[in-house]
Amino acid sequence: MPDVPKPGAAPWPTEIKLRKSERVLEIAFDDGAHFRLGAELLRVESPSAEVQGHGHGQKKTVPGKANVAISGLEPVGNYALRILFDDGHDTGLFTWETLYRLGRDREKIWADYLTALERQGLSRE
Repeated sequence: MPDVPKPGAAPWPTEIKLRKSERVLEIAFDDGAHFRLGAELLRVESPSAEVQGHGHGQKKTVPGKANVAISGLEPVGNYALRILFDDGHDTGLFTWETLYRLGRDREKIWADYLTALERQGLSRE
């Protein structure tokens, strides 16, 4: 479990559970927020350069991840998780802030992803 944050800091995780059979990462934060983040969402929104690019406006739309699973989690210092996906992707470092944002804004992020797939003629399968 992560260390206790300093007062006034960004939301801090209090519990992290990988539900492999459900392909879900559950994460609770000290402000009371609790999120269930699906493996597909995490994979297609990976903060890695492979997905996000190396600068503004370079984000790639990643198709074909409807059935991706999380094979493991590795803590990175006191600030992030490395999520290991069963498709071999493991380079994104998901900071607590990133995981919180993905949970908080999940519906909009997912809608934007589906729209991008459609615009580019790509599929989740």
